[in-house]
Amino acid sequence: MGDARTIQEKVRAAGVVGAGGAGFPTHVKFASKAEIFLVNGAECEPLLKVDQQLAEKYADLLIRGLHLGMQATGAREGVIALKAKYGPAVAALTPRLQGNMRIHILRDVYPAGDEVITIWMATGRRVPPAALPLDVGVIVNNVQTLINVARAVDEDMPVTLRTLTVTGAVRRPVTVTVPIGTAFGELLELAGGATIPDPVYIAGGPMMGSLLGDLSEPVTKGSGGIIALPKTHILIRRRTQPQQVQLRIARAVCEQCRLCTELCPRHMIGHELPPHLIVRSINYNNIGNPSVLLSALTCSECAVCEAWACPVDISPKRLNQALKAEFRSQGARYTGSLRDADPMTPHRLVPISRLISRLNIGAYNRKAPLEENEYRPQRAALKLRQHIGAPAVPVVQAGEIVESGQLVADIPEGALGARVHASIAGRVEAIDANAIHLSAI
Repeated sequence: MGDARTIQEKVRAAGVVGAGGAGFPTHVKFASKAEIFLVNGAECEPLLKVDQQLAEKYADLLIRGLHLGMQATGAREGVIALKAKYGPAVAALTPRLQGNMRIHILRDVYPAGDEVITIWMATGRRVPPAALPLDVGVIVNNVQTLINVARAVDEDMPVTLRTLTVTGAVRRPVTVTVPIGTAFGELLELAGGATIPDPVYIAGGPMMGSLLGDLSEPVTKGSGGIIALPKTHILIRRRTQPQQVQLRIARAVCEQCRLCTELCPRHMIGHELPPHLIVRSINYNNIGNPSVLLSALTCSECAVCEAWACPVDISPKRLNQALKAEFRSQGARYTGSLRDADPMTPHRLVPISRLISRLNIGAYNRKAPLEENEYRPQRAALKLRQHIGAPAVPVVQAGEIVESGQLVADIPEGALGARVHASIAGRVEAIDANAIHLSAI
């Protein structure tokens, strides 16, 4: 399967999207040309244990997926970015590397997994603000994405499963593989349930994950994990604090110390993004250089500013999120240029061990071993938008019987999107504006 077009078509047919969370349709990336194909295996969010275990267990599939990605894009070099502490993965991959592939060992810092930072650390190239990795000749996919690519091309296997970590205040932290559409509440049962009264849940990692208000919400192609925490935990209190309270805190106590800017990873590598000036401008009714406010569009929402930098508990990230939503609704774009990198950057990235201590999650930093058996739920809710782009269009009807792997929703004509396939065999119980609901039979 060396033909680039064939690879792209099989990846498109299988509904492969970026499994790191953003969900960009992989077949679109594979239609581009690049010099370097980078595998982002940093997994720098504390507590999550997915990619490091998949890279060890499915080393052959990962190397095959990287090879296919390089063939499709014409990349002359393949780079797998891992951390030294992922020793078993490094050991499994090293003897399988092909002549134009190498492993780059990343420092154990946050946010090494932000693709802009990963590219800089692994290749020395810096992505300009509001630009794409492709603009510097690099294409990035994560570990689970490329495993899905190998299965799509060699086995015609669509994406119906997702591996993710269940951890935090649970009896048995575990990394499980489940059909897409499985309710998060069922994942908690696989981990033995919560060990605290009235737990609150984060979907994703402790830094960039979002509050999960309803355990009936389904797993998607981009789900990375679920973390159970006490409702009094700082990570929960930050996420539940109303936006207006954040604004009042910013107006009352921001002392313009600049730490949020000096420790912002994007700013350090040469992006304009100055969180302290954005806070100042918002505090004075958005008065200031328009470019400063628009630079919020380049924020990766890594949360270093709120969780690590700010000494008075302001969240520039939350303010940036609000600005991004407003600017995007207006169709605004940022057009700033790349500046000189801060020479102190290597010394200002956040050590993971210290971040775990700062977040007060050391008690939850336990092993979450990869389960061998795939879980089979009785119901699955397949979201029509599990990716960047337009929601998929259902091609089945309520009452129809479907097989696992069958196409149930397709890409709209002429739109950016990804296909959705049945993750369990069963009956289509209902179709609404957001999802196709299946029940096993």
